[in-house]
Amino acid sequence: MARESIRNKVTITEIARQAGVSVPTVSRVVNGRSDVSPETRARIEDLLRHHGYRRKPSAPGDRAALIDLVFNDLDSPWAVEIIRGVEDVAHAAGVGTVVSAIHGASGSARQWMTNLRARASDGVILVTSVLEPRLHEELRRLGVPLVVIDPAGSPSLDAPTVGATNWAGGMAATEHLLGLGHRRIGFVAGPPRLLCSRARLDGYRAALEGAGVEVDDALIVPGDFYHQAGFDGCNTLLDLAEPPTALFAASDQMALGAIEALRRRGLRVPEDMSVVGFDDLPEVRWSAPPLTTVRQPLADMGKLATRTVLRLALGEEPASPRVELATELVVRASTAAPAV
Repeated sequence: MARESIRNKVTITEIARQAGVSVPTVSRVVNGRSDVSPETRARIEDLLRHHGYRRKPSAPGDRAALIDLVFNDLDSPWAVEIIRGVEDVAHAAGVGTVVSAIHGASGSARQWMTNLRARASDGVILVTSVLEPRLHEELRRLGVPLVVIDPAGSPSLDAPTVGATNWAGGMAATEHLLGLGHRRIGFVAGPPRLLCSRARLDGYRAALEGAGVEVDDALIVPGDFYHQAGFDGCNTLLDLAEPPTALFAASDQMALGAIEALRRRGLRVPEDMSVVGFDDLPEVRWSAPPLTTVRQPLADMGKLATRTVLRLALGEEPASPRVELATELVVRASTAAPAV
């Protein structure tokens, strides 16, 4: 009886720790699922036998495989493109997706963690968000793998990241405007807490410096990636004694806000001001005029993050811990040479 009692006390968490894998990976072996590599399965099975772990009988309603996709907010078509990429890969793998928004609030993040524990998620994809260290440690303790898309701060050493070549994209957009003959180029920045925002600004600065054009800080205005910030930022630039002849916005939504600010002042794009965005959201090819922008492979970023988190959930190593997918300048009708 004593031996049987000791055997019944072993937990999946302890088995996972000894096997060097996540809790969901052990759970998959216990539940007889096939999506575990033979080597990992054998190691876990040996530990289960060694500890005399008793599997519970399977029953209808046992949970399906799940991954969590977590945003700060969901009020952007940018998020929809990420979701589309994640869903494509998850659906093909027979994995469900739980989409959450934590709104940057610690209470909301803690509630999400409580819900995650209850549903025993197989992995987490975090998008431009920051978890409290305590919650990050809780994920680690539970053995739930984490992948970060567009890390908000310095990438964590123990979480793979997926991003885009934001610096190169910022440089390409600015070089395009310089090549058209613009020398006073305004920039509406993204949130400074995000690495992608800072990289786009650095690319803008690098292109100006490379062309021998002095960086004028008066032409750089703050933004937050949303329409209103682009509208307000463009108005700020237009109120300068010498307004810019072109504007580069660090997101498509801000670029569309800038175009609306110009329209309300009776100014035309690109005749009175050229405008470039960043993202290449589906809507911008239908804007008036169609928007020149830097294409960010949002859906592909979601796909790669999902493949990576599923590899980690299987106890495998990621193909690469840091990946940046290429951006591409897409020239449409919102840019032209400055008026003489």
